Amino acid sequence: MGKLLIPLSSLLSGAGLLVVGVGLLFSVVGLRAGLADFSGVTLGLVMSAYFVGFVLGTYACPVVIRRVGHIRAFAAMASVASTMPILHALWIDPWFWGLLRLVTGVCLVGLYMVVESWLNTVAPNDQRGKVFAAYMSVNFVALALGQWLILVGDRLGFVPFAMVSIMFSFALLPITLTPVDEPEPVEAPVLSLRNLYDASPLGTAAAFVSGVLNGTFFGMGALYAQGVGFSDTGVAAFMAATILGGAVFQWPVGHYSDRHDRRIVLFWVCTGAAALAFLSLLLLPFPHWALTGLGLFYGGLVFTIYGLGVAHVNDVIDSSRLLEFTGGLLLVHGVGAALGPTVGGVVMDVFGAASLLPSFGVVLAGLALYTLKRMRVAPPVPDEAKAEYVVMGGGSQAVLQMDPRTTAEADPDGTRA
Repeated sequence: MGKLLIPLSSLLSGAGLLVVGVGLLFSVVGLRAGLADFSGVTLGLVMSAYFVGFVLGTYACPVVIRRVGHIRAFAAMASVASTMPILHALWIDPWFWGLLRLVTGVCLVGLYMVVESWLNTVAPNDQRGKVFAAYMSVNFVALALGQWLILVGDRLGFVPFAMVSIMFSFALLPITLTPVDEPEPVEAPVLSLRNLYDASPLGTAAAFVSGVLNGTFFGMGALYAQGVGFSDTGVAAFMAATILGGAVFQWPVGHYSDRHDRRIVLFWVCTGAAALAFLSLLLLPFPHWALTGLGLFYGGLVFTIYGLGVAHVNDVIDSSRLLEFTGGLLLVHGVGAALGPTVGGVVMDVFGAASLLPSFGVVLAGLALYTLKRMRVAPPVPDEAKAEYVVMGGGSQAVLQMDPRTTAEADPDGTRA
């Protein structure tokens, strides 16, 4: 691991700076749009455009990377991505912002692909799990740190957008100066929704619902906190607490699911998160720290849903198809994230800002009921066929190469659930 320290630290620090900027941009766009009197559905469409770009970039960026190479592609996409925040500040218009968010999504998935491909090159097979865990930890911590940068400068003006641009630009330095050799070309994913759903209807549903919830939270969470009366500091604390809760709770929940039927764990995670989401209405009259504390536990549960879905799919498929199916789940998650903010915006327009978390509760209750339905039609996966739970977050197809489960064996004859 000592030989990996310099290249690994350069790549992780660059990725961290990139994600700090992403986290800040989500919040500052939401807050600035609220001050510009964007309707909820308008802001939802703007935020959805980012995830649409992310999904489109999953197919487009590998072509660019193969044509010009990782380093040139990274420099070009980073250059474009760093200009997008500045353009947000120059002209506040929803159509223009939607286009900027779309381009940002395409560029960022390309940047993630390059960084994650380099991490794959750095990590030997016996260290992939450690590198993967370090990368996921950096992502969660950086997202949380990005929320606090809302407090720096004037959130009504140019400063926060400039800070995002600076973060994206600084991310170039440690990554472009890394001594790691250029990795293998990135392949575009091959996805069959029918095969994925046939393999595991529940895993597919969990990935989609997780995308809807997380995409809506990142896109509309800051506006929700502002709408229920939080100060700037309160918005940052609420967003950061929810994200950090998602980072911390994944380990205990995931490891508990390794020893029990994951579907039962998923049911109780959804039920508990739904109860917390509905409870948010009762906490509105209380001091804001109460809702922030609720966010910590809500995020702790909700951010495990995607990992539980991926682990369940890995339990029931042939190990030779792990990358294919987990790549499909990542895309399903992205499609859900693209739809979520728009639906969340409609809900906030019709029922008010305070309705966002309870609407999450409705979605979670639906997934809990579907989990019960799947438990009735298929037996649990035998313990000897289960794959180990691994903390999961966002990323590109390239990050799946680091998942240590890609070398694990699954039962090819297991009952699909």
